[in-house]
Amino acid sequence: MRPLSVLLAVSAAAGLGHAETLKPQTLLQDIVTFDNSSLFIKGERLMIFSGEVHPFRLPVPSLWLDIFQKVKALGLNTVSFYLDWALLEGEPGIFRGEGIFDYSAFFEAAKEAGMYLIARPGPYINAEASGGGFPGWLQRIKGHLRTADPEYLAATDNYVANVDKLIAKYQITNGGPIILYQPENEYTGAASGVKFPDPDYMQYVIDQARNAGIVLPMMSNDASWTGGHNLPGSGKGEVDIYGHDGYPLGFDCKNPTTWPLGNLITQYRAQHLKFSPSTPYTVPEFQGGSFDPWGGYGFDQCEQLINHEQVRVFYKNMFASGVTIFNLYMIFGGTNWGNLGHPGGYTSYDYAAAIAEDRTVSREKYSELKLEANFLKVSPGYLTATPDTSNRTGIYSPNTDITVTALVNYTPEGGSFYVVRHTDYQTLASTPYTLSLPTSAGNLSIPILGGSLTLSRRDSKIHVADYSVDDHKLIYSTAEIFTWKKFSNRTVLVVYGGEGETHELAIADEVKWTSTGPPVQVKTVKKDDKKSFTVVQWKANSERRIFKAGNLHIYILDRNTAYNYWAPQITNSLSSLIVHGGYLIRSASINGTSLSLQADFNTTTTLEVIGVPLGASELQINGETTEYRVNSEGNYIVEIDYEAPFFSLPDLSTAKWYYIDSLPEIQPDYDDSAWPSANLKSTNNTYVGPLKTPVSLYASDYGFHTGALLFRGHFTATGAETKLFISTIGGSAFGSSVWLNSSFVGSWPGSGAASVHNDTYDLPSPLVAGQHYVFTVLVDNMGLDEDWTVGDDTMKLPRGILDYSLNSNTNTTLPTSNITWKLTGNLGGEQYRDKARGPLNEGGLFIERQGYHLPSPPSSSFSSSNASTPFTGLSSPGVAFYTTSFLLSIPSSQYDIPLRFVFDNSTSLESGQEYRAWLYVNGFQYGRYVSHIGPQSSFPVPEGILNYQGENWVGVAVWATGKKDAKVPGLRVEAGTPVRTGRREVEVVKAGEWKKRTGAY
Repeated sequence: MRPLSVLLAVSAAAGLGHAETLKPQTLLQDIVTFDNSSLFIKGERLMIFSGEVHPFRLPVPSLWLDIFQKVKALGLNTVSFYLDWALLEGEPGIFRGEGIFDYSAFFEAAKEAGMYLIARPGPYINAEASGGGFPGWLQRIKGHLRTADPEYLAATDNYVANVDKLIAKYQITNGGPIILYQPENEYTGAASGVKFPDPDYMQYVIDQARNAGIVLPMMSNDASWTGGHNLPGSGKGEVDIYGHDGYPLGFDCKNPTTWPLGNLITQYRAQHLKFSPSTPYTVPEFQGGSFDPWGGYGFDQCEQLINHEQVRVFYKNMFASGVTIFNLYMIFGGTNWGNLGHPGGYTSYDYAAAIAEDRTVSREKYSELKLEANFLKVSPGYLTATPDTSNRTGIYSPNTDITVTALVNYTPEGGSFYVVRHTDYQTLASTPYTLSLPTSAGNLSIPILGGSLTLSRRDSKIHVADYSVDDHKLIYSTAEIFTWKKFSNRTVLVVYGGEGETHELAIADEVKWTSTGPPVQVKTVKKDDKKSFTVVQWKANSERRIFKAGNLHIYILDRNTAYNYWAPQITNSLSSLIVHGGYLIRSASINGTSLSLQADFNTTTTLEVIGVPLGASELQINGETTEYRVNSEGNYIVEIDYEAPFFSLPDLSTAKWYYIDSLPEIQPDYDDSAWPSANLKSTNNTYVGPLKTPVSLYASDYGFHTGALLFRGHFTATGAETKLFISTIGGSAFGSSVWLNSSFVGSWPGSGAASVHNDTYDLPSPLVAGQHYVFTVLVDNMGLDEDWTVGDDTMKLPRGILDYSLNSNTNTTLPTSNITWKLTGNLGGEQYRDKARGPLNEGGLFIERQGYHLPSPPSSSFSSSNASTPFTGLSSPGVAFYTTSFLLSIPSSQYDIPLRFVFDNSTSLESGQEYRAWLYVNGFQYGRYVSHIGPQSSFPVPEGILNYQGENWVGVAVWATGKKDAKVPGLRVEAGTPVRTGRREVEVVKAGEWKKRTGAY
């Protein structure tokens, strides 16, 4: 341990980048500016604390406000978003941004909620989206992707011009919510031989945005914190603000209780000062959860890995590094509906985020994040504090098992922040410690009143010194601060600590005090004739204390109690409330004498409203005038009754199902004359080498980029054919099946990782010489690969058939040129028919091409036999489609009730009984289920896709890939906990019913 006399010198020496704050820079506008500490918006220095939300993963525009309100209730002030090029320009040269793809509604919802936005429209987004957001037709261009290749750049022009025109309209300079723009995403590494980084390419991307009217600061997102690409001041292709991402716990949810060695990075600050000392420390993506692959461990297990403890330790480590533009990826994940996901993930994109896929906010990490974000909102001194750039043990605490990072202000009013963590961040120990802090009252050994502080397992704390609370000053506080608010007759400070922990705070000057609740220890400490302060010590428990020091009222809580506090800002006001209780406090507003709260409740509760504005006498909750009483503190006390609503859900096991064969292509009389011919003898695909087949059998060469793919190969037999070798490719967890005429040849049922598979099948024998035969090959396209490495063109990894050959019983390879091929995917390919649901919703199954998955399909085309249901299934390999309708009458105007479809997965499922299923809800493909791979078996479907007050149609396509029968053991609709809600009512998405499709085959 070093002497206390050196502490201030150590802090001063750490002042790189903040000791002399730069003046805000003016760019192409003067509304969003920055210096080396933080962003300024309209002249106000702000912490940009953001969460990632993708509007395309929740295709119900009337629910976007709900998400924004839940993010704002956390204390975050910004949302970052990607847009998916593949959804907006599925047909080359035709930009479609209507209906659920009209993102002006997203921007308007953000504006209404009072949230800022960071725009990240691509063209490339990664995002675990099919093709990384690239439309499939890019597979046909020769140009290398994400390079200065003119063919690639020209391909992006239409999309960027259209999407940036919309973004420009909603810039803050035009009264909108968008404050920053990211022109490229994770431009970090390149394939061998590719120019990288390429300033010409990056400048072209930036100029595209500028030419479309974007005047906001340009921000980068380097995927490696050691990257340093396109730095400010580097010349051509430079960005205005450099940023990097960070995912320290990775994406392996197998061992969720294990934190890998060495993954808590403590050199972030030093690297930032090396790369970009004149800009705010910016992290455009930091780990808010994890994706999960096919055959993975499920998001419940990922949530155990990226949980509230991760939020405490890793986020506070970032605060110790001085981050002031900080975006969590994801804050709400949503759903990979309609084939929009990449092959490395399944339908759910829950991401183990703070807000779950079904929009619930019951995860503990949500509450932990709320504590941290609200603290930063009321701590402006954090933004100008100088972080120490090295680890400090033995200085601020004599216990070297504790590491303390100081963030020191060089102005008296700013305060200082001391981030405490375990030196060995993997430890599960509970560690006692004391502090030695330099303060305005001198160098203090804390706790002054005796005992020790405690750092529990996987915990981190932010202690403050010389911290201003309105007109009051805390000499220090070991208890963490949730928030503080100045009200008309008092200032309320809310602090908390872990259950059973000893905590202490000191208030400048000697104060007259009173206390309610469990006893506290109080002592006045006189440093000299002029300086004295009052020290309060307590042990945290679940019973609240209120310590009153003059007009400063300190609410002392344990952490679990603090989780139930909220700090909503009053709309169109600079003041806020503090509210204790409720499942969610969405917003607060005041109109004359009426104070109004929009709030959600999932149980009977007592609500306490702290800091009711002067002049308010009426309380409304969710638009209803509510009786209240006033307690001794002057707070409103409201008793909220909760009674779960009664409603019924359909029993799908007894429903009347309609059935149709969805693989008529194997029938002898099937006519494929209308199918496109596979007639391309070469390919522009730059990822693969020369074709191994006489013609390309890559689906994207013919305009089919999504969902199931079908190939039909016609040939005349010589009589010598006995075996078929075939190599199919569909992405991770794909499957394929082959028929010869109507006879089943074989299947690859799929495995979690395999994206390509080679099979050699015995053919039904004998084949008759001179007779016409047809191979029908069904390939499941699980989405297109991403393109993370610049110029590698992995997005062009094809889908379809890579190779095939016919062999005789003597292993002689027979000529393959005798086979002529036809193929299909979604009807129309890039000229897709369902404009409302977009280019990725449908694949090439017969029922999809006919539109039978849409609401109200023609009953005349179906059988309604009780023997044909998903639960009786198929007796042989093939594809069957089942559909049924049901009515819902759910009181959704008062309650938010999440619904999900759940597939039972029989543990006795034998090899050969594997099956794949597609779930369609009112025409939207909302689930892809693979029985033997998983892990997903529960599929949330939001209100708005489901009609909670009317008719709904559900379809299930079942593909039996094995030689045995395949049936759905069970499929049911389940409800989550009803929440009495202040959410705005949801509008059902109008996407249209079945109509006969011209040219459908």
